[in-house]
Amino acid sequence: MQKLKSFIVQCVRVWHILKKPTKQEFLMISKISALGILAIGLVGFLIGIIMKMF
Repeated sequence: MQKLKSFIVQCVRVWHILKKPTKQEFLMISKISALGILAIGLVGFLIGIIMKMF
């Protein structure tokens, strides 16, 4: 029970520290995430093409 109480206290502490990202921060995070998703998709696509060739 002590572990659960400690976890809840830590969650509340983090919740109070959080802040909403600015529009600029949100756009930057979105762009970086989109680039990462595209990169992973491209790698998967290239692996699929290579596997079909051989």
